[in-house]
Amino acid sequence: MSGLKTLFKQTFIYGLATVLPRMLSFLLVRLHTDESVLSSVADYGDVSLIFSYFVLFNVILAYGMETAFFRFFNKEDDKSKVVGTSAISLIVSSFMFFALALLFKSQIAALTDLKETYINLVIWILLLDALVIIPFAWLRANARPIKYAVIKILNVIINLGLNLFLLLWLKDLAEESTILNTIYKPNFEINYIFIANLVASAVTLLLMLSFYFKIKYTFNKALWKQMMQYAFPVLIAGVAFSINETFDRILLDKLLPENIAKTEIGMYSACYKLALFMTLFATAYRLGIEPFFFSHAKTENPQKNYARILEYFVIFGSVIFLGVVVFADVLKVIFIGDEAYWKAMWIVPIILLANFCLGIYHNLSVWYKITDRTKFGAYISVFGALLTLLLNFWLIPIMSYKGSAIATLTAYASMMLASYLFGKKYYPIPYNIKKITLYLSGSILFSLISFYQFRGNYVVGVSMLIVFLAIVYALEKNTIKQLLKK
Repeated sequence: MSGLKTLFKQTFIYGLATVLPRMLSFLLVRLHTDESVLSSVADYGDVSLIFSYFVLFNVILAYGMETAFFRFFNKEDDKSKVVGTSAISLIVSSFMFFALALLFKSQIAALTDLKETYINLVIWILLLDALVIIPFAWLRANARPIKYAVIKILNVIINLGLNLFLLLWLKDLAEESTILNTIYKPNFEINYIFIANLVASAVTLLLMLSFYFKIKYTFNKALWKQMMQYAFPVLIAGVAFSINETFDRILLDKLLPENIAKTEIGMYSACYKLALFMTLFATAYRLGIEPFFFSHAKTENPQKNYARILEYFVIFGSVIFLGVVVFADVLKVIFIGDEAYWKAMWIVPIILLANFCLGIYHNLSVWYKITDRTKFGAYISVFGALLTLLLNFWLIPIMSYKGSAIATLTAYASMMLASYLFGKKYYPIPYNIKKITLYLSGSILFSLISFYQFRGNYVVGVSMLIVFLAIVYALEKNTIKQLLKK
């Protein structure tokens, strides 16, 4: 229980580092979907498209080195060698990308159909974000979650503050100030969104800069080759994941008629954000368990703890899933500024369930990370990406963004199942499948009935939520009491 106690402590702090910043960033959805800020749903579609490319290139610039860092940091006796080698690798690759991207920015703009001013900002943001990958990983590996949390939260506070200033207040203030008048530009809102992001990333790097002054710059070529061999499948898996996560927006832009594509993307992206509650929980949990997986790999019978970790995840995730579905129409009023976006609310339970399956998949992925079979992670993710692409190409012309939502759920559910089946063969873990299936199927059944049959009827919805919580308590009351005492 002491190991799990440490896990829950770290998960709670990492949860703050993830949940609070993303909740603050959630307010940006409210801001950006306000018709007084971005004049149309299509404009928000443009912003969403740019962030889709962000996700892909962030994965490419990290190229699996963060996961490799955790593996070798816990594996090698000379930890400074691991830190130095990984840091030098990221520095060199990041600046190489930066130079090449600036050199070919016009071609990139033409290829992505984005304005060159956007490309300039994106290149700088990608560079700054890449340079803090290893410093943040070092904080996690050394169990310093509080510093990690403070810097992450500060990043989004700056981002949010600048968004508010540049999008809401600058125009009025510029009329009264000569200095601010030189900063303000009309019809520059999308640029302001990414300028705010750039400043926040720059401040984050400054706060992490001390890391680069205290490490030993020793580059071990043999170690680097081992790390890259370990990291490459993680990179492939990451690229595949980015396809699963965001490529649907790009395909919606390419496959739908030009006159409606950006509007459909805007509606879809805004309602997709309501799945953030599940994503926040799954991400915070993953940040806590990834170091835990590696550090406990050599303890006696680690499989027992791994099984309990997944069980707890499914319990909490099921409650969150059902709770968000029941109150989805309340949440949309709070977090989405314009009724024009609400037409896509149909996708909310689908995307929530998809992210729930993804969270379970990340928990199941312990088997290939611990056994150094990361290539299976790549195989599974590539399979999911191919399934995503195939279903999007098939369903988007028929169902628009509904097809994208169904494709996402199908891909993540398939990845979850594949990881479980491979794990049974290569690293058996005694998961309580009956109990996990009960919680998962129960929350899905109640959610579908509440949303698609009794949507807006909170007597039915809340009753189902209470019944589900009662079932959880009846089956887990001893564990709950034990955890509360701890």
